[in-house]
Amino acid sequence: MNRTAQRRLAIRTPEGVEFSLALAGPMTRFLAWTLDAFAIGAAASAINKLLLILAFISPDLAIATTTLSFFVLSIGYGIGLEWLWRGQTIGKRVLGLRVMDARGFKLHVSQIVIRNVLRAVDTLPVFYMVGGIACAVNEYSQRLGDIAANTVVVRRQPLTIPDTSVLLGERYNSLLAYPNLAMRLRHRAKPELVEIALEALSRRDTLDPGARLRVFDELAAQFRALVEFPEEATLQITSEQYVRNCIEILLKAAVRSVVVHPAAAQEVS
Repeated sequence: MNRTAQRRLAIRTPEGVEFSLALAGPMTRFLAWTLDAFAIGAAASAINKLLLILAFISPDLAIATTTLSFFVLSIGYGIGLEWLWRGQTIGKRVLGLRVMDARGFKLHVSQIVIRNVLRAVDTLPVFYMVGGIACAVNEYSQRLGDIAANTVVVRRQPLTIPDTSVLLGERYNSLLAYPNLAMRLRHRAKPELVEIALEALSRRDTLDPGARLRVFDELAAQFRALVEFPEEATLQITSEQYVRNCIEILLKAAVRSVVVHPAAAQEVS
């Protein structure tokens, strides 16, 4: 990672291509945590009402069960949602944040567990004081749980729609013949992957042939892992063209969103 960047995560590929993602600051993360705290509180209140019947059987058992359920909920909430929603909780989703590996690798469940278990330390003594101070002074806005898990929280940035004729060319896009699969790709493609693919396409002429091939092979593999198009749609096209076809699908969806919903033009996901 490039240590000269301020509040950005710079990821360098083995081929020497560098991409950067905006990092979430302490205030934005605190607001996301506040929303999550409300969600946990609402869920805990609902569970407590269900456990009231235990108070008639054994008050001590009711207290112990309530305490245990709140502990499990407060830890399990972050672990469960960040795993199911690929690094997001309700608060992070609302504010456009996402947890990811600090090296740009796939986020592992062990990292999610570590950062959420250590949240108890970050919240000390009150209102996330330890975590807030660590986040404010850390170059990559990491709280203690992030440092231990080697994770960062990135911000979703408004997607600037580029000149598609320059990036995509005029070749026939065989993937557009499968609208259901194209829609599934739009739903599954993460903003970070789209941003990296756009940057790779814009820089492709600056890469040496070997690096260019490896970069687009990796990007194509990530897009294929999201949606598998029929063989006849992908036969005899290169990895670079496959990435260009996927980006064309995603950019067309972004253009439609801007035209139909002008208010959403500031943030297209």
